[in-house]
Amino acid sequence: MTNVKTVREKLTGVFAPICTPFDRNDEVDYEGLAHNVRKSSGSGMTGYFALGTNGEYKTLSERESLKVLETVVKHASDDMVIMAGSGAESTKLTIEITKAVAEVGAELVSLLMPHFFAKKITDDVMAAYIFDVAEASPVPVVLYNNPSVAAGVTMRASLVERVAEHPNVVGIKDSSKETYPENLSFASESFFVMAGSASFFLDLLKQGGTGGVLSLANVIPQACAELHRLFVNGKIDEAEELNTRLVALNKQVSGTYGVAGVKAAMDAAGFVGGSPRKPLTGLAESERAALGKIISDSALLP
Repeated sequence: MTNVKTVREKLTGVFAPICTPFDRNDEVDYEGLAHNVRKSSGSGMTGYFALGTNGEYKTLSERESLKVLETVVKHASDDMVIMAGSGAESTKLTIEITKAVAEVGAELVSLLMPHFFAKKITDDVMAAYIFDVAEASPVPVVLYNNPSVAAGVTMRASLVERVAEHPNVVGIKDSSKETYPENLSFASESFFVMAGSASFFLDLLKQGGTGGVLSLANVIPQACAELHRLFVNGKIDEAEELNTRLVALNKQVSGTYGVAGVKAAMDAAGFVGGSPRKPLTGLAESERAALGKIISDSALLP
């Protein structure tokens, strides 16, 4: 079934930046991934963001990346929106990946800026890159600002102002506490701003943002979606109370341990998380046990 939501609807609410599970041999666990997608069905989320930072997309081959996306598309319910990361170090490769993931079923693509030659990635370079990809992309383009994983390359207001008017550049997912307030000033009826962290998700909603791509949604999707629902329904006091709990938990999970913490928390919540792909390592057993208790004690599991 074709998803007929408008772009605004597609970028409203909560996305899980879905993790890629690996088995003991460091191969992608596609069955585990399918389980995770099915388990979070009906959670109230808007959709999934595949092949992003939490998906460890830089560790995947092209074949693995497309199969990961195929698995998400196959097992997601019809009402879920699928966004896929397609950013690469060259414009040519990014366009190729963008067309490939759209063919597999991505309804939106997300662009992390090139950053291998970080000192040369100026606003002019990024603007040309974005315009070229947007012109070639068969699906709407969402920018992805995450300096912490992009060698410090940052999408600031001076750049966003230049590219936000392009008809196929429809929004930005901002994971930077520093820049999201200024980039929110460009939110409009055709350009939407999403939070890339639970730590400022509610604040962004209050200032005109539409949604969030939250690592915690891999662990407690219902609670993350509930925060958005409470805000939309004007139940601000309840939203504030839930937000306080989510922000605290987020600091203990991804804030402390990164992707390894998110995956360990997923295991504790009944999903298939496992360890990151080598050379990164998972948590020590004592850390996993402590994190499992934190998840249980949070009273945020359904």
